[in-house]
Amino acid sequence: MTKDHRTLEVYDRRAAQYGDMVSAEDEGSALGRFTAEMPKGGRVLDLGCGPGHHAARMQAEGLVVEAWDGSVEMISMALNRHGITARHASFDDLDTAARFDGIWASFSLLHASKAQFAHHLHSCHRALKSGGTLYLGMKTGTGEKRDGLGRFYAFYTQAELEACLARAGFTPFHFHTGSAKGLAGDKAPYIDILSRA
Repeated sequence: MTKDHRTLEVYDRRAAQYGDMVSAEDEGSALGRFTAEMPKGGRVLDLGCGPGHHAARMQAEGLVVEAWDGSVEMISMALNRHGITARHASFDDLDTAARFDGIWASFSLLHASKAQFAHHLHSCHRALKSGGTLYLGMKTGTGEKRDGLGRFYAFYTQAELEACLARAGFTPFHFHTGSAKGLAGDKAPYIDILSRA
């Protein structure tokens, strides 16, 4: 989804490791809350689908899922592991209006620069139908930096994210915070936010 070549190279190189890691995680609570907001047969965009595990779960729930990712290896894995045909795309390719009932952005937009984040949130808002739901998973903190693997990250506090979402036209209605170990091996704080368009 990002156009940062160093970040995409890491995901291409470590696709199998990443796929194994996320498939072992408990994905029930955030995903369950999101799918509960969707109408029967609703259309969802998995924005940064990775190995396709979330897209497959949403599809199994009866949702119509479009899956996008910027990593060629992740797209291949989504198809081979889960039967998900994903589109090779970046955040900048989201230029549709009122198409989706929900957008699932699970730890993908954290790879967008702070300079572009507001634009991407506005694109998400425009792409959602009125009353649609955005799920945003982000690591929390401050500033921008690369991790030990070379991936680019932009970090925000909860207050900053709430303000960014409000400026884009969203109304946040559910928050969950925690910490988890990532691909680079370090434990980091994160936040899940559900917002209404």
